[in-house]
Amino acid sequence: MESDALSGRVLDRRYRLGRRIDRGGMASVYEAHDLRLDRTVAVKVMRADLDAAAPDGPDSGPTFAERFVREARAAAALSHPNVVAVYDQGEDDGVVFLAMELVRGRTLRATLREEGRLHPARALALVEPVVAALAEAHRAGLVHRDVKPENVLIADDGRVKVADFGLARAITSHTRHTATNGTVMGTVAYLAPELVTNQRADARADVYALGILLFELLTGQQPHRGDTAIAVAFQHVHEDVPAPSTVVPGLPPYLDALVRRATARDAALRPADAGVLLHQVRRVSSALAAGLADDPELTVDLTLPVRVGDTDPLPDLGTLPEQAPPASPERGLHHTAVLQADQVRPVAPPRLPPGTAGRPGRPSRPAPDGPPRRPAPVPAPVPAPGRRRWRGPVVLLLVVALVAGIAGGAFWFGWGRYDTAPSVVGLTRAQAERTLAAADLEVAYADALYDSEAPAGTVLRADPGGGDRVLAGDTVTLTLSLGKLLVPRVRGLDEDAAQDALLARQLDFGESIRRFSETVPEGTVIGSSPDAGTELRPGDTVDLVVSKGRRPLKVGNYVGEPAAKVQRVLERRGLVMTVVGQEYSDDVAVGLIIRQDPTGGRLFRGEEVRVVVSLGPELIEVPDVRAFGVSAAEQTLRDAGFEVEIRREDFYPGLGIATRTDPGAGAMAPKGSTIVLYTV
Repeated sequence: MESDALSGRVLDRRYRLGRRIDRGGMASVYEAHDLRLDRTVAVKVMRADLDAAAPDGPDSGPTFAERFVREARAAAALSHPNVVAVYDQGEDDGVVFLAMELVRGRTLRATLREEGRLHPARALALVEPVVAALAEAHRAGLVHRDVKPENVLIADDGRVKVADFGLARAITSHTRHTATNGTVMGTVAYLAPELVTNQRADARADVYALGILLFELLTGQQPHRGDTAIAVAFQHVHEDVPAPSTVVPGLPPYLDALVRRATARDAALRPADAGVLLHQVRRVSSALAAGLADDPELTVDLTLPVRVGDTDPLPDLGTLPEQAPPASPERGLHHTAVLQADQVRPVAPPRLPPGTAGRPGRPSRPAPDGPPRRPAPVPAPVPAPGRRRWRGPVVLLLVVALVAGIAGGAFWFGWGRYDTAPSVVGLTRAQAERTLAAADLEVAYADALYDSEAPAGTVLRADPGGGDRVLAGDTVTLTLSLGKLLVPRVRGLDEDAAQDALLARQLDFGESIRRFSETVPEGTVIGSSPDAGTELRPGDTVDLVVSKGRRPLKVGNYVGEPAAKVQRVLERRGLVMTVVGQEYSDDVAVGLIIRQDPTGGRLFRGEEVRVVVSLGPELIEVPDVRAFGVSAAEQTLRDAGFEVEIRREDFYPGLGIATRTDPGAGAMAPKGSTIVLYTV
């Protein structure tokens, strides 16, 4: 935990950054104070050099800043006690950040480093809330794609939280697990094999990572290790994850089976999503809590099934149950395709014991006295005349009938009962529905797609397609065209609504470009780049131009400056100078500004600066005091507002009469100025 250059800075006029509490390859996390809501939060700040280093071009993939935005949207879409809540996302003078719930505690990686391998019950207790959080994400249609101990937080009060949805994406059959130029994103130790081979991810990739995580908790080590990332990735693809008991002997078989099932290399053999895995984890936890060394039924349920084509050894034929003989000749024909004529043998009658005669089952009379009479020989049955002549043709007819029946059944079930699906590509929705209804087929719809060649509302593709074999009542799934993908008009929307409009058009949001606007309120979208109406492809990036509000204009201090000049300066800045008064001033020359309001700061375009302009000193007419007595002349001048200085003429007889003034009578002189009064 440390401080750096960002500590103490306020982002977006709201989040005051404190000490740095974590640092990773892409971002640093700070403890911060939310000035608006007066609460402590965690602020995740992206490294400034990452987006600058990101490749450009249409195929370069999302930038790191876009991953930040994606993380905010992905986590904000989830409401679960085991997911770190994201409160806000923004950008301040090039600093891209997320405001998140502050979890005081440590990561699961730190727990592993300190404690080593964990007891099975504790391992499952830590894994279960992680699986529950991802089950909620999978239900919301999101796959995390970066499950690892570093992204699992354990709070001081024991709560477990899943963080870092920066790689999260919507789950589709085409979700690629790449960031730029095909580079696989995520931590290689937890990557599912399909991510290495074809970079496509669904919920089962998270299940695989959870299985690796559980293996690591139980054993204290990762199942696949190597000197390079490529070596580890190779093992994911070509080697099964071993049972944990091979590292830690004595673990229950059902725990081995759980790990092996979750980490099956064939994704089809894993639990379908974290929701299914959560059910299995809880069953195993219950067995552990009951102290069962083994639970054969649970172990069998979790054991990986053997798929056709697997190279497992064949079963011991000696252990297979004997097949019961057919109950009747007709039943026997279902097990034997051809009966050979020489396989049929006459059945001999039961032999009678010596000394008996007559029909079987009836007692014979006692023999008369005398030598015993030999029993009469029993003749062998003689075939009826002509029996052998017709038995061969009958068998042949039966065989022919059987072969014909099999061939007819094969033709019917394989071909004859099928119809040919009509072609509906290019038809309107109504036309396609009528055509398929006439063929006794049902209709379903996939998500519509944008296509510049197919008019909006027409069928873009059908599954099954035209000419495919179908049965009456089958469902044909139609994909309709949305027509050309045009950038929507977003001017006048708020920023969130504009981003939603882009996502609804299958466009990615790039960044918000902030600009001043005199007409558009702050936070409202001015436009987009590219402009509205521009044709793009799905997944292309659109930037938003967002208003910063009116541009503040610097006023300046113009006291003592010529009013005419100041007016021209303010007009060029877009401000208005208003003269609110004129005053006499002994200190400020005429035409100059005596004072202004405001005296500095900033105003918006069209607002006014109010000024008072100097009229210069006030001028008064010098009164005519010639022939006045000296005292009367002096008083008259002082009453007029002047100061008086008395001087004698060169010829001074001492009469005490005023002769003249300087300035002379009738002249205009500043009020308060000194008038010289001459006397004789």
